[in-house]
Amino acid sequence: MLGDGQAAKAVVRRCFSHLALNWRNVLREESPEAYAWKLLKLRVETHLRLSGRPAQAQMVQSAAFQHTARATLEAMRCKFAAMESALGLYTAIAQLPERQYDVIVLHYVLGYPSQRIAHIMGIRADTVRSHRRLARQRIAIELGLPTAPAEDEKE
Repeated sequence: MLGDGQAAKAVVRRCFSHLALNWRNVLREESPEAYAWKLLKLRVETHLRLSGRPAQAQMVQSAAFQHTARATLEAMRCKFAAMESALGLYTAIAQLPERQYDVIVLHYVLGYPSQRIAHIMGIRADTVRSHRRLARQRIAIELGLPTAPAEDEKE
């Protein structure tokens, strides 16, 4: 997301430091994994803002975001065959609501199954599948493609 390995390492180190210094409080959270995920997202956003790069413009250019788009294209290959430009997909993914975006990134970029995503986000696995299904529908609608039931929704 940051487009710079050194910056990414620094952000992750700051997250680890924050978690270590506040570990007792973190353990009191309903889901420490969800807390850590939110902290990482906040730190990435803060880093981008402080370095003068708008978050969405940076996401479109980042390797992670391109990987998300590629993975989504693979999962929806037949639907996206008619798509003329990948930029439409990047824009559609960037416009997803936060939780749907998170599910798309965790599933298609990191390859996590629904159960692990649920654990990280502090939600149920069926809610993860619902967010993924809704995100795919939003993307298809945004790109003017027909929506059909996804093959991997029963995961």
